[in-house]
Amino acid sequence: QVQLVESGGGLVQAGGSLRLSCVASGRTSSSYAIGWFRQAPGKEREFVAAISWSGGSTYLADPVKGRFTISRDNANNTVFLQTNSLKPEDTAVYYCAAKPGLSMLFITTPKEYSYWGQGTQVTVSS
Repeated sequence: QVQLVESGGGLVQAGGSLRLSCVASGRTSSSYAIGWFRQAPGKEREFVAAISWSGGSTYLADPVKGRFTISRDNANNTVFLQTNSLKPEDTAVYYCAAKPGLSMLFITTPKEYSYWGQGTQVTVSS
């Protein structure tokens, strides 16, 4: 079992930045990729970004390319999502999730992830 806790969300004006963190605990000796997803009210959960176990592979969804970056610090079991140039349409609850194994296949598919955090709210005002 892996437990995930997100933090760093908040209220920010358009053009601002937030750094989201996802801290893993429990069976952290296992290999897993970490993904970030978001869900706005009335919308389906959508993929935002993912990073492989080693940190050598990253993948970003088109709406956030050039604005968001993902990184990980395995020594501290933490994954970061740096969000820059935020837009009102980025407003959502942001979730991190763990996908067991080394593969990055199907990394954008929520059902491939076994563990989820409780989410952190990001609100971008215009």
